[in-house]
Amino acid sequence: MFSSRTNWPLTLNRLSRAIEELRRRGLPLLDLTESNPTRCGFAFDTHAILEALANPRALSYEPDPRGLLPARQAVASYYAERGIALDPGQIFLTTSTSEAYSYVFRLLADSADTVLVPQPGYPLFDFLAGLNDVGVVPYPLIYDQGWQIDLPALEKRLDARTRAILVVHPNNPTGSFVRQRELAELLAFCRRHNMALVADEVFADYPFAADPQRVVSHAAVTEALSFTLSGLSKISALPQMKLAWLVLNGPPEILRSGLARMEIIADTYLSVSAPLALALPALLETRRTLQPQVLERVTSNLKSLDARLASGEPVSRLVVEGGWYATLRLPSIRTDEEWAMELASKDGVLVHPGHFFDFSSEGNLVISLLTKPEVFEEGIARILKRVASSA
Repeated sequence: MFSSRTNWPLTLNRLSRAIEELRRRGLPLLDLTESNPTRCGFAFDTHAILEALANPRALSYEPDPRGLLPARQAVASYYAERGIALDPGQIFLTTSTSEAYSYVFRLLADSADTVLVPQPGYPLFDFLAGLNDVGVVPYPLIYDQGWQIDLPALEKRLDARTRAILVVHPNNPTGSFVRQRELAELLAFCRRHNMALVADEVFADYPFAADPQRVVSHAAVTEALSFTLSGLSKISALPQMKLAWLVLNGPPEILRSGLARMEIIADTYLSVSAPLALALPALLETRRTLQPQVLERVTSNLKSLDARLASGEPVSRLVVEGGWYATLRLPSIRTDEEWAMELASKDGVLVHPGHFFDFSSEGNLVISLLTKPEVFEEGIARILKRVASSA
């Protein structure tokens, strides 16, 4: 009856069942996984957001496969502030980065082709690729006082069916950015194997410190065919607006062909509504008041966390350079799932077990730095108390 691509396990895992039961019983929970900015107490410019959706031009239907020009011009201006000159014709609007991934996979890959994805990484890639009949092959990020791409491992992971390498900048959940030297190696790798580079930059506006070695944006890449994804969900902390974009770049000849093919894909769906496209310039502008709030929150929570860990606690955190998440490393006397289960059932603290993101070792817990400070601090205190009592 159903396709094999949707043959997923449909039962809740052990941790999800336990959390569901705690909520059913009405027990208080401290959610250190909260990453929905609309539930984290930020001050949104409500008037500007709602007014942006009331453009009279939205009453007229003027479809454009790439998305309405004023919206794409606003996106081009966003990159111009980073010193990157883009023609609005290189930009395609999508309802989400998930849809943008689907466009890219459809453009690049036939059934059973593969893409290389980072590990640790966000589990959504498995679903997005599978729904487009594309396989994922993980390549490792290695940790040594900070994260880096295991470049030698890339050659060992590809085969004749590999079509692209995907980078997340900064990675979710490790918070690690791509360095200039890594990008140079990746581009050489793509040229050598006739592959594309796909860069997810949804968290790129949230670095914790300046770093001249960090890639500014992959949207500037011209040495190989490249796709850069981002959107309002993180940039303006507006996930409910469902508006994102895809930037194509690369050598002129292959770029022209890619743009022409992508236009047909986009024209087939015409998924972005006129009200949202017309609202994009104003919604993108709200980032100027939201991003300082978000950066203050995540850096403040990180500082609070470090202050609690500075006294020789058996819990440490891995180096993080940006984004909305941090990774705690706990004693390996339990698996990460066992730690998460115990913290939920005994302490009312919700965390992500590291295996959710395919960490290669046990004892890693991922927490959101977006959490309200009072919840974050109490949650961390309970984690430390639990670990101390288990030693």
